[in-house]
Amino acid sequence: MEELVWNNDMMMSAIVLAATFIAIFTEGIHKIHRVKCAMAGAAAMVIVGQIMGYYNPEEAVHAIDWNVVFLLGGMMTIVAIMIPTGGFQQLAYKIADFSKGRLFLLLVLMGSLVTGLSLLLDNVTTVVIFGPLIILICQSLRVNAIPYLLAAALLSDTGGVATLVGDPPNLMIGSAFNIDFNTFIIHMGGMVLVAWLVVLVMLRYLFKEELAVIPHELDLTDREPLSDPKTWYGALGVLGIMVIGFVLHNALHWEPWFVTALGLTALAFIGKDIDMEEAFAHTELALLMFFISLFIIVGGVEHSQFLEYLGTFIIPFVEDDLLTATLILLWVAAFLSAAIDNIPFTAAMIPIIAAMETQGINVTPLFWGLAAGVGMGGNGTHIGSTANVFIVTISEKMAKDAGDPSLAITPGLWARKGLPVMLVTLVTCTIIMWLFWDFFSTPIPR
Repeated sequence: MEELVWNNDMMMSAIVLAATFIAIFTEGIHKIHRVKCAMAGAAAMVIVGQIMGYYNPEEAVHAIDWNVVFLLGGMMTIVAIMIPTGGFQQLAYKIADFSKGRLFLLLVLMGSLVTGLSLLLDNVTTVVIFGPLIILICQSLRVNAIPYLLAAALLSDTGGVATLVGDPPNLMIGSAFNIDFNTFIIHMGGMVLVAWLVVLVMLRYLFKEELAVIPHELDLTDREPLSDPKTWYGALGVLGIMVIGFVLHNALHWEPWFVTALGLTALAFIGKDIDMEEAFAHTELALLMFFISLFIIVGGVEHSQFLEYLGTFIIPFVEDDLLTATLILLWVAAFLSAAIDNIPFTAAMIPIIAAMETQGINVTPLFWGLAAGVGMGGNGTHIGSTANVFIVTISEKMAKDAGDPSLAITPGLWARKGLPVMLVTLVTCTIIMWLFWDFFSTPIPR
C-alpha cells in the first residue's frame, strides 16, 4: 500500500474539524447552539473541500448515513403520536400505586420502566417523557425528587447501551460496521445487564438517607385518564411488531429505518384522528440536522485521508496488543464522553476504526469497547449526555418554582453521585471484557 504523506488537504480538513468540535464543546461559553456550530462546520468543510479539490456537495450527500437519520426521525414521530394518548402517564401512575410508599421499590420500578423504553427509544426521548412525571409523583409523596431524576438519567444512559437502537452512538456504530440488532444485543446485553444491576445497588447506597424517609400517602386525584386507548394500545402492538422486525431485519434484507417507517405508517392508519402535521412538528429536527452536519464534516475529513493518516500511528499499537488497546479505548471514550457529547466523538472514531479494518486488523473488539465507553461515560457529568442536560434543566425549574435551591441538581451534586457510578460501571465492563475476551474479539460475520 502507498504510504500516506501529510499534505494541505489533510491540514485544512483537520482545521475545520478541530474548529467545529471546539465550538460544539464550548457551547456553554460562547452561547452559540451546537447545531449552528455543526451546520457552519459542514458548510465550511464542503466549501474548503471543493476549493482544495478533495470534497464536493455530491460527496457530502453520500457521506450522510441516512439509515441513522431516518430511523431516529421515525422513532421520534412514533413517540410524538403516543405521548398525547396519556398512556405513559398511566404507566407511571400504576408504578407509583404498586410501590405503596416503598421508595427504593419505586426507584427500581421507575428505573426499570425507563430502562425498558431506552432499549427501543433513545434515552433523551425517554427522560423527556418521564422526567415531569417523576416530579409529579415525588411532589405527591412529598419526597425529594433528585434520587429518582438522577436514577432515570443514569439508568437510561446505561440501559440504552444494550441495543442497536437504544442510543444514537450505537446506531452510528452498527450502521457503519453493518452490525444487526441481534448481534448487538447478544454482545452488549449481558455486560449492560450486570452494569445496570450495579447502578441500582449504588443508587441504594448513594441515596440511602433520601430513600429512608417515610412518604405521605400518594395523592394523584387529579390524574388524567387514558385519552386515546385505541392509539395507545395500537402503538404498543406496533412497537412489539417492530421489535420482531429489528430482530429479523437481516433475514428480511431490510434496514432498521425501513422497519421504523413501516411501524410509523401502520400507526398513522391505526389512529385515524392523528394529526400528522402535529406529530412531525414534534420531531426533534435540530438533533437530526446535528447528525447530518456531523456526517458531512467527518465525510470531508475521510476524503482528505486525514483520519486514515492518523490510523497509521495507532495501527502498530493495536496490532501489538489488541486487548490493551480495546480497554484503553473504552476508558478514553468514557472520559471524553463525560466531558463532551458522545455523538461527535463517536462520529470521529468510527472512520479511524474503519481505516484499521481496511489494513486487515480485527477491529471487532474496538467497536464493542467504543460502544461501552461512550455509553457508560455519559453518566460521569451533568453534560455527559443530552438526557443528563434535560434532567438538570427540569430540576432547576422545579427548584425555581418551589423557591428551594436545594432541589436543583448542580454539577457538584452530579459529580458526587454520577461520577462514582461511571467509574464502577467502567470497572465492571473492563472485567467482563477481559474475562470474555475470546467472545468479544471473535470477528462477526458481516
